[in-house]
Amino acid sequence: MLDTNMKAQLAAYLERMTQPVEIVASLDDSPASAEMQALLKDIAEASARVTVTETRGGPHRTPSFQITRPGENHGPRFAGLPMGHEFTSLVLALLQVGGYPPKVEQALLEQVRALDGDFEFEVYVSLTCHNCPDVVQALNLMAVQNPRIKATMIEGGLFQDEIKEREIMGVPTVFLNGTMFGNGRMSLEEIVAKIDTSGAEREAKKIAAKDPFDVLIVGGGPAGAAAAVYAARKGIRTGIASERFGGQVLDTLGIENFISVKETEGPKFALALEEHVRNYDVDIMNLQRAKALKRGTGLIEVELESGATLKAKSVVISTGARWRNINVPGEKEFKNKGVAYCPHCDGPLFKGKRVAVIGGGNSGVEAAIDLAGIVKHVTLVEFDSKLRADEVLQRKLRSLPNVNVILNAQTTAITGDHTVNGLDYQDRATGDTRHVELEGVFVQIGLVPNTEWLKGSVDLSKYGEIVVDAKGQTSVPGVFAAGDATTVPFKQIIIAAGDGAKAALGAFDHLIRS
Repeated sequence: MLDTNMKAQLAAYLERMTQPVEIVASLDDSPASAEMQALLKDIAEASARVTVTETRGGPHRTPSFQITRPGENHGPRFAGLPMGHEFTSLVLALLQVGGYPPKVEQALLEQVRALDGDFEFEVYVSLTCHNCPDVVQALNLMAVQNPRIKATMIEGGLFQDEIKEREIMGVPTVFLNGTMFGNGRMSLEEIVAKIDTSGAEREAKKIAAKDPFDVLIVGGGPAGAAAAVYAARKGIRTGIASERFGGQVLDTLGIENFISVKETEGPKFALALEEHVRNYDVDIMNLQRAKALKRGTGLIEVELESGATLKAKSVVISTGARWRNINVPGEKEFKNKGVAYCPHCDGPLFKGKRVAVIGGGNSGVEAAIDLAGIVKHVTLVEFDSKLRADEVLQRKLRSLPNVNVILNAQTTAITGDHTVNGLDYQDRATGDTRHVELEGVFVQIGLVPNTEWLKGSVDLSKYGEIVVDAKGQTSVPGVFAAGDATTVPFKQIIIAAGDGAKAALGAFDHLIRS
């Protein structure tokens, strides 16, 4: 199953285990079970601490296997082959069950262990999804730490009947005790906070009691991380409040244009950002969404959705941007039921189906090209009279036999019953309304800044971007801004990081002069 190189790497990782591990497999006579059997044989051969027990039939999905300790009956379960992006989830599960400590703050681990109740999580994934492993690994860790928590990864491509029955059209999709729990990327902190509301209240009280910061950064993407590093290096009291550390980078698959890093993936890059920030004396407050910015007596106040208020002598705003919605009937109603925003994550769920991509820029054309290799047919719908993507991408698009492009088309509705069944658009040249029958719609029309909470506090452009000068200064003295939330052109990771450094230096200059 595994090639020689992967076997060697796996053996090296499993040397870190300190306790015996038992893998209990539920198998049948299917080809998928044979593949799983081969994989488990390779794992057992990679470490003397691992034993494999095979069962036939039983109450569990087939094929699947549970990673546990001898004599115990709890631990993460994998239904389907955890290969592709999920191979790392498999290795981590083996290590953690085998006694290797997870890289998680002790307070969060204790919160997981103290959760009171029985929780059975099921997470549906595709093996090409770069958002799924974070969710799988978080739930697996919870299952290792707390025997009352069960976690099962389900490979959607293998268990298509369940995908259809539960009307799953986006991954990762999580069910808790048989009820929908959430869609999309979720960190361990987010999952725990969602089921332990008293923990969120305790955290809010702790945050409210913090002393004022010299520099408070709001937002934890590349701009926020750079601002935090540059501020902390000045030896001043620095804090960073972030809704999710890493920001939109977490939703980016491939990064090949950050100078000095030949290629990486968004989640890996986001982890590197956080690790770099944690090397300095920075107070990181994650899962904190900003609600309002106020100018107090001598200090700037940032009110959070949790109810806590942070105070600082200067503030750097780096709240970034999010996918822009088309805001037509059906988009909200069918989100994750045929309406999607990540072709890499959700594309495999539409194998053999017809989909549309809305947007003719680089992201839209790239999405259409990627999807054409998976789905039956792609219809690209563009509002303008021509595509705006780079010519090299347009040439590739035109070479694909299962793609057609509709120009000068305004999407007016996404139709469906329980799931998407079509798209309505108006021909802008003739005024005629037309309908396209399909099963999925991928929206790729750019970004909108996360600045709604700042209206009336700082000057914003007509597009909602924060107006900044050459130093990142906003219209409010002591308040700086950086990254995709600002008027700085060209929304790129490397530009956001540079802007974050500049804004932090601007804030420091403001502090020493005021």
